[in-house]
Formats: sequence, C-alpha cells, structure tokens
Amino acid sequence: MSQWGYRKAADLPQTIALFPLPSAILFPRGVLPLNIFEPRYLNMVDDALSGDRLIGMIQPAVGDENSPNPALSEVGTVGRITTFSETDDGRYLITLTGVCRFRISRELTSGAPYRQAIVTFEEFGADLYMPKAGIDRERLREALERYVDIHGLQTDWSAVDEAAPETLVNACAVLCPFDPPAKQALLEAPSLAERCDALIALLEWSTDSGEGRMQ
Repeated sequence: MSQWGYRKAADLPQTIALFPLPSAILFPRGVLPLNIFEPRYLNMVDDALSGDRLIGMIQPAVGDENSPNPALSEVGTVGRITTFSETDDGRYLITLTGVCRFRISRELTSGAPYRQAIVTFEEFGADLYMPKAGIDRERLREALERYVDIHGLQTDWSAVDEAAPETLVNACAVLCPFDPPAKQALLEAPSLAERCDALIALLEWSTDSGEGRMQ
C-alpha cells in the first residue's frame, strides 16, 4: 500500500523544492535526518510545512560538489517531512521520509531563495509501493562480511539478518562510505534487485582494492 495517499506518479506535484547535498541520498521509505541552519533552507522548510511537506533531495553533479550554485544530478528523491523540531539557536531538526524518485525536467528561475524544479515521477511510479522482487541475500551478506572485516567496522549481524530486503539494501547503500558517483548509481538502479547487484559489486570492488575506507 502506498503512503500518504500517493497512489500513482501523477498524484505528486510537478514543482518541488530542491535541497542539493553531496553524498546524501534518500530512498523511498528510507529516512534522512537533517540539521537545517542556512537561512534559505530554513525558508524552504517553512514553505514545505505550510504546504505539502515535500522536499526534493538531490546530489550536486560530479565535479561540481563545491560550487556555491552547483549543477545537479538528474535524479533525486522527494521526501516528506515526518518529524520537526526547532532548537534554541534557530536551527530546524527534521526527518525526511522518502516517497518517490524523480527526474528533473527543468529548473525554475523564481523569487524563492532556494532552488526549485519541474520534475517527473513517471518512470519511478513503482517506488510508491513496496518492491516484491527478491534479492541475492546470501551473496550480499558474504560481500558485506568481507567488507566489514577488512575495514574494521562494527555491525549488528542480527539486525542484518532480520532486516527486510529493501531496508537492508538501502541501509547499506546509505551507510557505506562510497563516493557520491557510486551512491548516485545505486540511487538510479531501476529495481531493488539491480540495486542489490550493484551494491554487491561495489562492496567486492572496495574490498579487493582497499578503497572505500571510512576516514
């Protein structure tokens, strides 16, 4: 069953606010805690809370991460503000819960201090529903075990074994310290099974090469 009454891609708004953030990817049904302090993004949250509570998370394009007004990746995920609190020093602490991936059609020039775009959700309509296809769970666990061992990480294996397939794959994609292009490739994988295969390949490559260590 879909969340918040979005049963098809056409139910989602065509124009959304954009929050560019390197290495921050959000998957449908995933959660992303955010500490908002820049005035333009405080304004963005205010506007979202007074409207549909939706914000589009998107990474800057490769090579443009440090630009003050970076070019953007083509695909991001719209999330709904599901928790909100305000600190004594005026920051907003919010949680976004992923709704559906989108593709930017055209960025808008508007009077808003934050970026906005016309987007399409059509190719990602299946995101609104829990995926039913299986994953190669045994191979994923083997790759994750080797990765964790070689990089000296701590893992709750009981949580790994009990996690639903989508939760497991997406949590690994978010938490593993892959670079932004790798995270973008995982986000854009068409299906959960294909994302799992790509994740396994990244784990195996970073294990064999020694890349992807946590700093």
